[in-house]
Amino acid sequence: MKKRAITLYINGEEYSLNIPVHYTLLQVIRDQLNLTDVKYGCGRGECGACTVLLVEEGGTKCKSVDATTTYCSTEQTKKKAILACMALAATMDGKHITTVAGLSQAGELHPVQKAFVDESAIQCGFCTPGMVLKAVSMLEKNPKPTEDEIRRGLEGNICRCTGYVKIIKAVQVASKITAAVKQ
Repeated sequence: MKKRAITLYINGEEYSLNIPVHYTLLQVIRDQLNLTDVKYGCGRGECGACTVLLVEEGGTKCKSVDATTTYCSTEQTKKKAILACMALAATMDGKHITTVAGLSQAGELHPVQKAFVDESAIQCGFCTPGMVLKAVSMLEKNPKPTEDEIRRGLEGNICRCTGYVKIIKAVQVASKITAAVKQ
């Protein structure tokens, strides 16, 4: 079996691994690293239970105004929601990944996590990590989404218990909290 050495940075921790090249990111996270907050649902990219955040470092973009003037700006770090069951771990070498366990800071829940708790948007909890991470990614791109935008933003993440009403409400509440924090 062909293997490849990779380094992953998950929730701020460095992991150096020698993995079979056909392993998915989900297999590595759950089976090799025993980080079980990332759930195995369908294994086919249809349910969203295995959602993680791929941290994309911001770069510098420059724009020339004329022959002598160039303006540069630094882009912020972005978190893109990806399905760990669909990503080959070997392609993630050197990447920074956040799971739901990595969202809290200094013992404080992330605003999206807090809103899910406060709005009782959790029943069995199986879909919750994926829903929370998808909401974090969505709110980063669109801090004030409408209800329809929230529904579209959560597409691909399936919940069998709640009917989505409380989940949508939690994302709306989190939107207000994160908007207030940024001001």
